[in-house]
Amino acid sequence: MTDTDTDALTSADSTGDHQLRLAVLVGSTREGRAGGAIARWFLTHAQQHGAFEIDVLDLLDVPLPARLLEHLPPEQEAWAGRIDRADGFVVVTPEYNHSFPASLKHAIDCAREQWFAKPVAFVSYGGVARGLRAVEHLRQVFAELHVVTTRDGVSINLDGGVDRGGWVCDPAAGRAAKHVLDQLAWWAGALRTARTEHPYAR
Repeated sequence: MTDTDTDALTSADSTGDHQLRLAVLVGSTREGRAGGAIARWFLTHAQQHGAFEIDVLDLLDVPLPARLLEHLPPEQEAWAGRIDRADGFVVVTPEYNHSFPASLKHAIDCAREQWFAKPVAFVSYGGVARGLRAVEHLRQVFAELHVVTTRDGVSINLDGGVDRGGWVCDPAAGRAAKHVLDQLAWWAGALRTARTEHPYAR
């Protein structure tokens, strides 16, 4: 599989209006990235979980404008629409220079109210810090967007936690993925009900 094969794992929109919609955002666009394989690994767990209809937002494949204009171009409107339709998010992120990629920050900034009152969980990867410093910075960004970040996440050490093909081979990561998906299903369901019954104050 190549890094652009994640769309093959996107579930069809045939599961009914009541299934939770989960957007998995692959944040790295760097050549030779590990994020594509890690995202595919996580998607197998998300599909097996069964609670979600999945939309893969791979920034390699999503055209976003270089400039943020007052009147949204079609590409940015389409992106904001996909964010709006989601009930919850998983962000797959590396750690670059003690933080997260600029490509990911730009993608987050290309929507605003569409993020409000929804949950996000993180799958991070890197060296000995396993991407956790990137996650801590992302928590601050998402707090500004009225997003609930889950306490627990998945963190992967690229030195020993993945095989030669880039597939995650750490059993603890698999257990963490199941736990995160359980938490995310709870938050996504609770917040969708809350948004439906009482529109969020903006």
